[in-house]
Amino acid sequence: MQTPYELILGWRYTRAGRATRRNGFISFISGVSMLGIALGVAALIIVLSVMNGFQKEVRDRMLGVLSHIEVFEPGGQAIPNLADTLAIIERHPEVLGAAPFVGAQALIARGEDMKGALVRGIDPALEPKVTDLVADLADTVLPRLVPGEFGVILGGELARSLGVGTGDTVTLIAPSGQVTPAGVVPRIRQMTVVGTFDSGHFEYDSALALLHQEDAARIFRVEGPTGVRVKIKNLHEAREVAIAIAADLDPGLLVRDWTRQNRTWFAAVQLEKRMMFIILTLIVAVAAFNLVSTLVMTVTDKRADIAILRTLGASPQSIMGIFMVQGAMVGI
Repeated sequence: MQTPYELILGWRYTRAGRATRRNGFISFISGVSMLGIALGVAALIIVLSVMNGFQKEVRDRMLGVLSHIEVFEPGGQAIPNLADTLAIIERHPEVLGAAPFVGAQALIARGEDMKGALVRGIDPALEPKVTDLVADLADTVLPRLVPGEFGVILGGELARSLGVGTGDTVTLIAPSGQVTPAGVVPRIRQMTVVGTFDSGHFEYDSALALLHQEDAARIFRVEGPTGVRVKIKNLHEAREVAIAIAADLDPGLLVRDWTRQNRTWFAAVQLEKRMMFIILTLIVAVAAFNLVSTLVMTVTDKRADIAILRTLGASPQSIMGIFMVQGAMVGI
């Protein structure tokens, strides 16, 4: 089978030898074009890899503490018909696990130091199914959360700011107090620090405290869990799965996915991606214009050869095919 002459000439123009000054110049221009395109593509791959790695690292640290989806009762009240709610959630094909929790805010004091904290009452048996951080603590610190003993696991930054460690006691002050003849007195409970954790995310390491679910319900005087944390197969489908779960649950329950819990961060990442897309598109456009300019210079330099080929009977499509082969070789 005879090779088309368009392919032979296009390949020859791409790797033109240095027999003449003109051919050497065309070969040099082709090399510069290849280098320009290579740098553009390398920049594209490197920048995208760095951005994706950064986003994945931050997202994984964030979701190590948070769940993909949360279902909760407005006003911090206990969820009615918890068993039915869990059954409906776990019936969804995308759900990997669900765990009830008690969520509230409180003050944690040690001597004169006092810090605001997000208190989360968890079930040590179910929480590892939905949170990677707690799953890492399942064999070490988590078994120390025994109901009735009022133990607490503090974030590493929170523990360091209070100057406490494992075995020390702290005072937990609930915001809603008891009404007495002397006025409203906040509920105060002495807690024992049974361990600490470091998620790598300062926002949560400096403000999160984990209690046993039953202890949290007693302190905050709720009849049961105030929410359910859900883990799904694909975190990128959290919004769609949350909408599907909300359609099956009681309309009085609120369903919130991780993209809404971290809306500011999520919006910043989306804006950053749009900007990077524009910048990288410009880089690719520069490489494309570089390739086009090379072909224009080659066509200009080869006007005499084109005239000879046309005289020998070559069609305009064949002439175009020669330079398309050259451009494709440089691009590849």
